[in-house]
Amino acid sequence: MTTFNDDSRPEDDLPDDDFPEEGEEAFEDDTDDDGEDGTPEPEHPRCGFIALVGAPNAGKSTLLNALVGAKVSIVSPKVQTTRSRVLGIGITGDSQLLFVDTPGIFKPKRRLDRAMVAAAWQGATDADLIVMLYDASNDRLDEDTLGIIERLKEAGRTAILALNKVDLIKREKLLKLAAELDSHGIFTRTFMISALTGDGLADLSAFLAAEVPEGPWLYPADQLSDMPERLLAAEVTREKLFLQLHQELPYAATVETESWEEFDDGSVKISQVIYVQRDGQKAIVLGKGGSRIKHISTAARQELETMMDRRVHLFLFVKVRENWVDDPERYRDWGLDYNA
Repeated sequence: MTTFNDDSRPEDDLPDDDFPEEGEEAFEDDTDDDGEDGTPEPEHPRCGFIALVGAPNAGKSTLLNALVGAKVSIVSPKVQTTRSRVLGIGITGDSQLLFVDTPGIFKPKRRLDRAMVAAAWQGATDADLIVMLYDASNDRLDEDTLGIIERLKEAGRTAILALNKVDLIKREKLLKLAAELDSHGIFTRTFMISALTGDGLADLSAFLAAEVPEGPWLYPADQLSDMPERLLAAEVTREKLFLQLHQELPYAATVETESWEEFDDGSVKISQVIYVQRDGQKAIVLGKGGSRIKHISTAARQELETMMDRRVHLFLFVKVRENWVDDPERYRDWGLDYNA
């Protein structure tokens, strides 16, 4: 058994904790760090679901976080990072905007791929409005995007086009790309934005606020997402895992929150398992002398403490489970259809 702990405090200052069982690899990050008010619903409210669709790495999660004004969806350079539907809740004027961040739509090859794409299309089907995001730095339309456009045509749906990363393309190429996309006849408006810098987002948000249906808000004014804390915490750790290892670790790795224990001092102990498929991948995650998992855990804990505004005791375990990607329970946790 290998246990990593970068806590500088004496162990008896910590809450009573269970230790890893023999054969498990664990790291607790507990380094000491110095670490919205709701708005009343207006008289004439509007509220609607807005699906964000696009090919992998179009920037949907970055856009969602920017429109909500807080981090509710993880972001990494690794394609297909978002695996399940993520709801982000924003308010613009009298409108509550319910943004649905969907997995990237691509040609599926495996069970998990099929489930993710099915979830993305379900999110688009159920939404009041659809925003199709396209990475404008790719000045040639890719097969995945053309497939999305054809699928929307078949469903009789129109969409709002958001050309993202416009700061990375010359104006003449951008205008040519916008004209080519508009020629498909399904886009009612086109916005040129940068989800990363915020350029163009105020105009996009104002347009969406005017377009969603009239009706009462569905969530409290200060709620940012409907994602359970346990799942959000696992997603934060998965993001840090991918940011550290996206060139080395295969797509088939996941994080689950096994236990969540609240303490009287307001702190919380979170135990999570990182599942990989082979022993070699486990060694990559741990790093030499546990150095890599320490960096992952520290980054995850720091972000969780900021998000939750409380002290977090984070324990990470690394386990090998060859066929986790075919376990129906994983799909239920993510809100995916195992049989898609």
